[in-house]
Amino acid sequence: MSVIYLLIPISIIIAIGFFIAFIRAVKTGQYDDDYTPSVRMLFDDELKVENPNPKQITEEKQN
Repeated sequence: MSVIYLLIPISIIIAIGFFIAFIRAVKTGQYDDDYTPSVRMLFDDELKVENPNPKQITEEKQN
């Protein structure tokens, strides 16, 4: 049981260390994506097909 009094503070110190390392990596731009925006222009955008006006369709069917 006395081991738990040693393991809890050690695990908290390790967790704080990993948290500090993560914050430092985010601030220095480690997770910034520089590759995707330059490649995105190589892919074609999907064309959006606009639905025609429903009134025009019904008028054409009546004629």
